[in-house]
Formats: sequence, C-alpha cells, structure tokens
Amino acid sequence: MELITFESETFKEFIKKLDALERLISSKISKGPMEETWLDIQETCLLLKISKRTLQSYRDNGILAYSQIAGKIYYKASDIEKHLNAHYIKSSNYNK
Repeated sequence: MELITFESETFKEFIKKLDALERLISSKISKGPMEETWLDIQETCLLLKISKRTLQSYRDNGILAYSQIAGKIYYKASDIEKHLNAHYIKSSNYNK
C-alpha cells in the first residue's frame, strides 16, 4: 500500500471541500418542507394562463390556498397541481 502525505493546511482545505460537497448533496436529496416551490401572483397567472382578477376570484372563493406576507401573496405549486388533478375530466371519446 502506498502512503500519501499532505501538508496540514492542504488536508484541512480538502476536508472543507469534502464537507461542502456533502452539504450540497444532502440538500439536493432532502425532501423537507422548504423544498416546496412557491409561486407569486405573476408566476401563477402565467402557469394557469389566467388574469390577476381571476386569480383573485380563486382566492376569494377558496379555490386555491395561499400565503400572504406583508402584502405579497404566494401559492404552492403542489396545491395548484392537486387542484388541476382533482378537476381533471377524461374524454369520453378517448381513442387508443
């Protein structure tokens, strides 16, 4: 077996980079609550191809859940997807 030696500072730098890489990989694998994608009004309107007024109506009627911080409104992408899936209507003329 071959023995490789490093200077102390070089070894410390190597360990720092290895730790940073571990944190990066862990953050990409993590599926914690902050991994949720939040969309603002403009992003939500573009995604659903609706006006701001229609989106306001969805909020007023409880169609889409939202969060508001200091006047800024956000929507969870997963809530939008759930709503679309819940209202999905299959075509009766579906051809295979």
